[in-house]
Amino acid sequence: MAVLTVFSVQREITEMTDTTKAALSPVAQKFILHWGEMGTRWGINRTVAQVHALLFLSPVPVPADEISTTLAVARSNVSTCLRELQGWGIVRVVHVLGDRRDHFESIKDVWEIFRIVSEERKRREIDPTLRVLAECVAEAKAHPHGEGDAYMRERLDSMLEFLTIMTGLFDEVLRMPVSALKGVGKLRGKVVTLLGKKAANG
Repeated sequence: MAVLTVFSVQREITEMTDTTKAALSPVAQKFILHWGEMGTRWGINRTVAQVHALLFLSPVPVPADEISTTLAVARSNVSTCLRELQGWGIVRVVHVLGDRRDHFESIKDVWEIFRIVSEERKRREIDPTLRVLAECVAEAKAHPHGEGDAYMRERLDSMLEFLTIMTGLFDEVLRMPVSALKGVGKLRGKVVTLLGKKAANG
């Protein structure tokens, strides 16, 4: 499997390089290809991730036909990718004077990208799970069926409590101003050490 993966990546690098060597630097090619690979691991279509990477690196908005040519991807596929990225809120349409085509640009602030993507993933993945868990807990309490159900309710309660606390913390982090968020990021292990000391003193 690893050999097949390496082969497929190498083949894609060759195909992309042949098409884009005049348009992209080797560093840009490397980043775009890697972003595409990481996208698949995050559950995002490879081409969607590559289109985002290209727009993120571009100093100017890019029209869809140029994205298609640069990445050697079908125009219809690019349109689909752009719609998805617009749905996420990290790519937007802009207009260029003298050119009637729609141009596209990515948000450049990496902290804002993190915030938008995190909120969207929470909305799509975590919030539905919280709703179903709450429903399961309520139904289990309303219609108990013996000792086995008591154990199940305990496990469901534990999971619901954990996700509720963590999503609350997550929401607090996302609401922080970027400057505060950067400060928290720089503290990292110091926060854990400080909390550990407080717990020990308490």
